[in-house]
Amino acid sequence: MFSKIEVNGDGACDLYTWMKSQQGDGAAITWNFEKFLIDREGNVVARFGPQVTPEQLAAEVAALL
Repeated sequence: MFSKIEVNGDGACDLYTWMKSQQGDGAAITWNFEKFLIDREGNVVARFGPQVTPEQLAAEVAALL
């Protein structure tokens, strides 16, 4: 669970490949701390770059709870 994985390219982890594909063009993850918001049904609702803080997502997370 805590080992290093690939998130982009041919060796990317299946989970990250799927999450990226659910948000349109499947663009590469650009940096650590990129975030995906997933609802209770397992749908990717939104994707946020590393510059977005968890505090900035609080309202969107609360709306899905």
